[in-house]
Amino acid sequence: MTTSMTSETTFSQTSELEFVMTRVFDAPRDLVFAACTEPRHMAQWWGPRGYVLTVAEMDVRAGGTYRFVQRAPDGNTYAFHGTFFEVEPPEHLRMSQIFDPHPTSELLVSLAFEDLGDGRTRMVDTMRFDSIESRDGSLSAGMERGARESYERLAEHLETMQRGMLFERVFDAPRELVFDMWTTPEHVALWWGPDGFTNTIEAMDVRPGGEWRFIMHGPDGVDYPNHIVFREVVRPERLVYDHGSQADDEASFRGVVTFAQEDPTRTRLTMRTLFPTAAVREMVEREYHAEEGGNQTLDRLGAYLAPLAR
Repeated sequence: MTTSMTSETTFSQTSELEFVMTRVFDAPRDLVFAACTEPRHMAQWWGPRGYVLTVAEMDVRAGGTYRFVQRAPDGNTYAFHGTFFEVEPPEHLRMSQIFDPHPTSELLVSLAFEDLGDGRTRMVDTMRFDSIESRDGSLSAGMERGARESYERLAEHLETMQRGMLFERVFDAPRELVFDMWTTPEHVALWWGPDGFTNTIEAMDVRPGGEWRFIMHGPDGVDYPNHIVFREVVRPERLVYDHGSQADDEASFRGVVTFAQEDPTRTRLTMRTLFPTAAVREMVEREYHAEEGGNQTLDRLGAYLAPLAR
């Protein structure tokens, strides 16, 4: 039996056919259980980084079934399905998992959620293969790496669930075009912000460490100076930035925008805003209606993109 460890995640082989993966998450048990059983959350973290997950079906009850379809960065798709055998919220799940190309090979998965009593949860993921051939095939395909990346993505998503906001849209436009809409001043000025807002772009230097300074002009005549510093720029996949406001530094947040290609003509855009604390997130929503504003902003982007993508 062997054990390897990276950060807070352990990955152990406990018998010839069984592996156990364990991680402690900084989130209450109910929240972790929800992230593992609700399609809107599963789509944000299940699978290796860079993969896009479509939850085609997820009926979380004893006897219910699920079906996931992953799209890899190279365009290949991988489908999985299975049946839930035990569902005991928020403590335990047991299910099967079958990779579509190998319908006779069944992986049994058991998830245990332990409440550590301090706002943290230990999740224990036990995976049992039905044969040595299945085990070796999964290991050689990168099972451990993919599982570790999934857990990292789950930790990030749990942070967003607690002190951030999540916005997602699928646009009928190529990924390069959607990325350009976010990073070209003459385009951004025409769609950024909630309904009724206009923008004056003072500077936009899209590179790590580069600054984006702009003024949002509200429909009531009030001006809102904004200042963004880009931290990561990976064209056309990802933007990470720190967003501040000269009017209210308390409302500053970290933004993460990912651009995933669903097919050559469709892009799934995910925008996360992460505030310093849950209290700040609640204040921003209460005072600035940030969630409504974020949804309106992406709606405006969709309307702006539509004629350009034809």
